[in-house]
Amino acid sequence: MTRTIWKDRLDRDYMLGQLRLLLETPSPSGFCAAIMDKIEAEAVRLGFPFERTPKGNGLIDLGGEGGEPLLLTAHVDTLGAMVRSVKGDGKLRMTPIGGYDMSTVEGEYCLVHTRDGRIYEGTVLSTMPSVHVYPDARSQKRDEASMEVRLDADSASRAETLALGIAPGDFVSWDPRVRMLDSGWIKSRHLDDKASVAALLALMEAVRRGGLQLKRPVKLLVSTYEEVGHGSSWVPADTVEMIAVDMGAMGDDLSATEKDVSICAKDSSGPYDYGMTSRLIALAGDQSIPHAVDIYPFYGSDASAALRGGANIRAALIGPGVHASHGMERTHAEAVLGTAALLLAYIMD
Repeated sequence: MTRTIWKDRLDRDYMLGQLRLLLETPSPSGFCAAIMDKIEAEAVRLGFPFERTPKGNGLIDLGGEGGEPLLLTAHVDTLGAMVRSVKGDGKLRMTPIGGYDMSTVEGEYCLVHTRDGRIYEGTVLSTMPSVHVYPDARSQKRDEASMEVRLDADSASRAETLALGIAPGDFVSWDPRVRMLDSGWIKSRHLDDKASVAALLALMEAVRRGGLQLKRPVKLLVSTYEEVGHGSSWVPADTVEMIAVDMGAMGDDLSATEKDVSICAKDSSGPYDYGMTSRLIALAGDQSIPHAVDIYPFYGSDASAALRGGANIRAALIGPGVHASHGMERTHAEAVLGTAALLLAYIMD
């Protein structure tokens, strides 16, 4: 019997097109309505039921009968910031959303999203932005108190900035600076975890286009609060198995590269299910998908949130290898495609 190579069933161009759309849509944790509208529209276009949960997560039912219900989850929320206060000179003090080193956003262009729908451009800078003026500019610690947003607007006072409609509590999103090279390299902010969401969309499109009959009930959950720790703390009650699809970190003694699918055996929440992880490793080998098994002691996933929230499930974690996580990230199209292929093999095995 001829072995099915599931990677061949996936549409690479579709996947990359969806990834670009996701990357170019601002979605810091808690500010995901617009991007969820786009995901809902795509699910409905492909003919799959879509449900928005009360907290704003998206649940897509791929169908399937027999076997134990499986939930695949990836998060569309990203790092970002919120306006903490408006300073006397009209600049903005910000408070971070998600965990990142403040030095990674210094000099970045950003957007400020007001509560009434206006958008202003700005730049994230230290409070000592020029070596020609401040003798301590190089040594100044980069933290919340020493960083600010310079607005591209006619505002030189707190009153003038407030008059623009900008106020504490407004969201700030980073310019993703998306680059998709012909060689397959993809560099952008927020590949964590929009690369994984694109993999799920590619899987969904392949199921519809190929008319695949799933051997078990499968649902996709796109979460909106993972970066702040509670993205998938709730999962559908009938879930038996859950695979969190999230970026694989790189560095130090880790094995994954940007062209690999990372299979995480253990993270800060403890070991993942032995049987599921072993099966994913075996399928990756059977499908000739480049992969690595790693341990992430400073990492948590949507599966971690579900388990800590009391879900009585088996869980695993995989995703494309991403370099410089929570900074200027990079992956490769082969890793994203491989992630989708491994998931497709798992649900069709």
